[in-house]
Amino acid sequence: MEYDSQNPFARILRGELPSISVYEDDLTIAIMDIMPQADGHVLILTKEPAAEIFDLSAHGAAACIRTTQRVATAVKAALNPPGIVIGQFNGKAAGQTVPHVHFHVVPRWEGDSLKPHGAIPADPDQLRAISARIIAALPREGV
Repeated sequence: MEYDSQNPFARILRGELPSISVYEDDLTIAIMDIMPQADGHVLILTKEPAAEIFDLSAHGAAACIRTTQRVATAVKAALNPPGIVIGQFNGKAAGQTVPHVHFHVVPRWEGDSLKPHGAIPADPDQLRAISARIIAALPREGV
């Protein structure tokens, strides 16, 4: 998959599209998925222009994993799900729909069923409320 600088995540990074952020550092940003598969679904985006993980620098990949762990820890503390799915797709055949490296943090509860990927827009007020809980639960730096 080739990188497209007009993909929605690149546009979010440039401030051209709105997002609800829960965490940001020099190399990554974590935002609420606007079409979540479950309440609390967060996306971790690299700030590098990379379509697939194979295109990402080692430094960028390490930063994505650190942020994914940090955000997943906050999601677990804020929402108390008994499970969390962490996903990362590369290529159309794998289910990647946006040509920009990103990780999914999806909380799961016993007996739940995931909403279809990218199909049902969430209520922005609900996303903001959930994001506030996640932000409050973020571990301190170095954790």
